[in-house]
Amino acid sequence: MSSISFPHSADEMGSSSSSLHDPMQAPFYTPPAFDMSSSFQMNPLSAHPPRTPRQSTATQSHFRNMSMSISVYDEKAEEDQDGETVKADKAEVDEDEVVELDEEDIRVKEAEKLVGAHEVWRDMLVTSNGRDKAFKLMQYSINVYLLFHSKILFRNGKSAWQQEIVRRLMTAKNGFSFTRKMLIMFNWLAPLSQVLAQQSVPFSSSGSSLMPHSFTTTPASSSKPSQLSGGPFLSHPVLQALLSAPPPVLLELVNGLSDDIYSLSRLGLIGPKLGQRAARFADWCWLFTTLVGLVGNGVELGVIEGLQREVQSRAYKESLSGATSKSQPKTSKIDERELARLQKRNYWLQASRAKLVMDLIFVSWDIFRIKGWKDTVQSLTGLAAAVLSSAKLYDKYRTALVNKALTS
Repeated sequence: MSSISFPHSADEMGSSSSSLHDPMQAPFYTPPAFDMSSSFQMNPLSAHPPRTPRQSTATQSHFRNMSMSISVYDEKAEEDQDGETVKADKAEVDEDEVVELDEEDIRVKEAEKLVGAHEVWRDMLVTSNGRDKAFKLMQYSINVYLLFHSKILFRNGKSAWQQEIVRRLMTAKNGFSFTRKMLIMFNWLAPLSQVLAQQSVPFSSSGSSLMPHSFTTTPASSSKPSQLSGGPFLSHPVLQALLSAPPPVLLELVNGLSDDIYSLSRLGLIGPKLGQRAARFADWCWLFTTLVGLVGNGVELGVIEGLQREVQSRAYKESLSGATSKSQPKTSKIDERELARLQKRNYWLQASRAKLVMDLIFVSWDIFRIKGWKDTVQSLTGLAAAVLSSAKLYDKYRTALVNKALTS
């Protein structure tokens, strides 16, 4: 085995120690030889004991970060899995509800098929209102036919059979008119019931104070002058209820009473002069009732159109956000049903407004005593109003029969 020789051998160790004291050899200082056989020893008097070997802090932080990232990824994976589970459960619930809505729509369509037109007319003609609408259709249909018969079809025909047809149709028209007057008698009882029902309301418009009766009663000295000035007539509870009733209800009440007085005059129980005055007063009440109805119809129509625009804008925003009928079936289904309901309501409000306009035109010719085109205008507007009011009443009874079929 080869050995390594050092430049300073062991025999020169002695001379090196003496060279330290030799001034001539001082610049050429040679360190003592390294003892290869001796082991490393620590000075026992040292203030810092030897440290035990430890793992690097960089390595520890690296593994700590790795473990934290792994735990964070595990938590995120668990949260994503839980979220997917919740979404799946919610989607299943939405699908179940959509299936129920679809089944309900199918039941409604089947119930509509079961309800026949004869059943609707049967329930309509049981009531006096339904018979009034049916007779009104017949009356103004005869009016329109007579209008075309005399001015277009048989303008110059004066044969006996043509005159006989005209005479019979005129008799039938007058009979339907008189029958309708009899059917709508005592219609003023409905608004009178509304007026009298306000007395049972504790805080109505007549007594709008929220204080108890014991605190709101006036002394006897203050109540005596009012009784003397108004008398017992003005203090009657029925009159107080009439004075505090809404104007549309009062108009309907007075209109019904005036129509009954005119009907009694046609029966011969009241003089014709009083009957004509009652008829003209009833026309004025009908005019103001129609104007009030147009105002109320316009307000309700504005509300329905606003709700319709709100549903449409919500559906448009959902479509912009990426929501479709497949991603959100329940929401889209509910929006479709709500929009269909509002559209139907809007349709019948438009029909009611058209009917009120026809009534306004009809009564204006009587109120202002317009002679030109009176038969033509009143025949056409009367028939249009009859068709619109009958269609609205028909839909009401048909809806009631469909709901009855669904519950049975």
